[in-house]
Amino acid sequence: MDNKVSTQSQSQAPVDAAINASELSRIVEMAWEDRTPFEAIEASFGLNESQVIELMRREMKSSSFKMWRARVSGRKTKHLARRGFSVGRHVCPTQRNR
Repeated sequence: MDNKVSTQSQSQAPVDAAINASELSRIVEMAWEDRTPFEAIEASFGLNESQVIELMRREMKSSSFKMWRARVSGRKTKHLARRGFSVGRHVCPTQRNR
């Protein structure tokens, strides 16, 4: 597998980012997580929402991509501005603080 991933958005010029396999895996994982907003992915990896969508379309099977898009479309927790809560993540009370 090629370790270089090219991302392109319709509203932006092509962006070439060197993303290794572990970073790619982490981006896909973060995109699947319900409570990880697209802004967190952009802060960590420099990919905006449309670039993440294109990456997911390219890296996933068609049926998996469609299922993911159905999950995240309109989901309030995937956008910081639309969230109705101040604490972004649930932590079990028995879990040790980090």
